[in-house]
Amino acid sequence: MTRRPVDTGDPDRLYTVTGGRSRAHDDSFDLVTLIVSECEPHPGMQSEHVRILGMCRHPTAVVEISAELRLPVTVVRILLGDLLATGRITARHPRAARAVASLPDSDLLKEVLHGLRNL
Repeated sequence: MTRRPVDTGDPDRLYTVTGGRSRAHDDSFDLVTLIVSECEPHPGMQSEHVRILGMCRHPTAVVEISAELRLPVTVVRILLGDLLATGRITARHPRAARAVASLPDSDLLKEVLHGLRNL
């Protein structure tokens, strides 16, 4: 098995893709943030933006987008920031989803555990 460096992108290309930016404006995207497209791509969009919108018709994690595009996560975060700022995507954080959903009652969980032990 041959190990390759994590960032194999050409620095000039990455600089061009991000418009010279090296950081996203905010830290709203962690590796497991789910991204969902809110619109279809339109003519004249940057090719990476088009690919992201196509991939994210269903919820897709930031790390999956990075792997599919073969771009470093930092570059993908910058691209996602562009799309979020224009309202073309929605970011769903798993932590927020857990807080909204009600957790099962602890008594119910104890009964399930008891039932499983009796099997």
